[in-house]
This record gives sequence, C-alpha cells and structure tokens, in this order.
Amino acid sequence: MYKEIKQQQPAFFKAVSDLMFKHDPIEINFETNTDEYDPEAGTVISRLPTANNENEVLDIIHQEFVVWFGEDTAGNRSRYVGLANEIWELWREKA
Repeated sequence: MYKEIKQQQPAFFKAVSDLMFKHDPIEINFETNTDEYDPEAGTVISRLPTANNENEVLDIIHQEFVVWFGEDTAGNRSRYVGLANEIWELWREKA
C-alpha cells in the first residue's frame, strides 16, 4: 500500500518519511537506511485526511507505530509530539 501512496504523492511522502527518520521515535536511524520508515509513512499518510488537528495526527502516528512495532517498542505517545506537529504543518501546507 505504501508504494502506491509514494507513487501518487512522491514529494509529500518523502517529506513525511524524512521527518520520521529525523525524529526516529523507535531509534532505527543508522544514517544509511533512509527508507526505513517508508511503510509507516504510507499508513500515516493514508489516514491524514481524517485528521482535524495536530492532536489527531499524534493519535494516528502513535496508533500506527503500535501496529507496526508493538506497544513496548512504540512507547509512549508523548515520544511522537514533535513529529506529529511537523507532519500536521506539512499536511496543512499541502491542503
């Protein structure tokens, strides 16, 4: 599914994936694996049309990371606040 979104919205997809890599909420950034967050970026982007504010984006991101990595690895939702705020800003600029 994420490959479809990546193809349809390449610049936005890259920006979201890059932000996830920069914030690295689950500490998998080894500096060479820049596409590591692509699947998660795709699932988050697919849900952004339902978000009305940064809090809802935070919920979406945290929920997706729990699905992808489990609750223990995903950690507390506060870990995603900065990332959610930046993705919300990108989303608002895109709209």
